[in-house]
Amino acid sequence: MVIPGIVWMLIFNYWPMYGIVIAFRKFNIVKPISAAPWVGMRYFIEFFKDDRFWLVLRNTIGISLLKLIICFPLPIAFALAVNELRGRRFKRVVQTLSYLPHFLSWVVLGGIMMNWLADAGLINRLLVGMGILKEPKFFLADPGSFWSLAVVSDLWKETGWNAIIYLAAIAGIDPELYEAATIDGAGRFARMRHITVPCITATIAILFILAVSGLMNSNFDQIFVLKNPLNADASDVIDIFVYRMGLQSGRFSYSTAIGFFKSIIALGLLLSANTVAKKLRGTALF
Repeated sequence: MVIPGIVWMLIFNYWPMYGIVIAFRKFNIVKPISAAPWVGMRYFIEFFKDDRFWLVLRNTIGISLLKLIICFPLPIAFALAVNELRGRRFKRVVQTLSYLPHFLSWVVLGGIMMNWLADAGLINRLLVGMGILKEPKFFLADPGSFWSLAVVSDLWKETGWNAIIYLAAIAGIDPELYEAATIDGAGRFARMRHITVPCITATIAILFILAVSGLMNSNFDQIFVLKNPLNADASDVIDIFVYRMGLQSGRFSYSTAIGFFKSIIALGLLLSANTVAKKLRGTALF
C-alpha cells in the first residue's frame, strides 16, 4: 500500500532535483541539460555581486524574523486562551472564525487589504475620523509600512490555523493532572503555567525548529499580491527575485543558483536549530 506513495515521491520530489545542476551550467531551454556547458560557480558569484543582493537578503530575513518573533508565539497564546473557554458552543464559534481566513487565497485577502488600505478605504476612514491621521495615506505605497502589513496580514490569515496543532497537543494532556492541581488549590493560570505549557513544550520546540529553517522563505503568494513598484525597496525578497529572473527574464541557470543558495542556508538553519533544541530541551527532529 505504501509503494504508490513512494513512487509518487520519487517521481515528483526526488527526480526533479536533478535539475539543480543547471545552477552550474549555462542552460539553454531548447537544449537538454546534459548539453549545457559547465560554468562552475559563475552564477552564484554573479548573484553575490548583484546590486540588489543585499536588498533582497535584508528584506527576506527582516520579514521572516518579524514573523518568527510575532507570528510564532501568538498562535500558542491563542490556543491557550481558546482552551480556557468554558462554553463549548462559543469555543467552536471562536475556532471556526479563526480558521476561516486560512481557507481564503492570498489573492482574495490581498484584494480585501488593498481595498481597506486605499486612500478612501475603511482603514483610512477610521484613522482620519478618529483624528489619528490628518489626511488619508496609501499604506501599500509606503515601503516603511510594508513589513508591518506583511506581519499583520499573516497573523490575520494563519493564527487560528497554526493554533490547531497546539490545541491538539493540549487535548492529549492527561485530565488527572488538572484534577490533582485543582485539589491542591491551583488556579486557572497556575494550571496553565505548570501543566499546560510544560506538556506542550516538545510540540513548541519541533515547530520552532521548522519555523527557523523557513526563515529564508517569505511567503511568495503574500508578497507577490501585496507588492507594487512603490514599495519595491521593502517587498523585493529572494522568492520574488527568483521569479523575476527565472520566469520573466528567462535566466533559468541564474535563478536556479539563487534558489539553491537559499536552500543551502535553510539547511544550515535547520541543522543549527535542531542542535540547539536538542542541547537545551532534549527535543529535536533527529
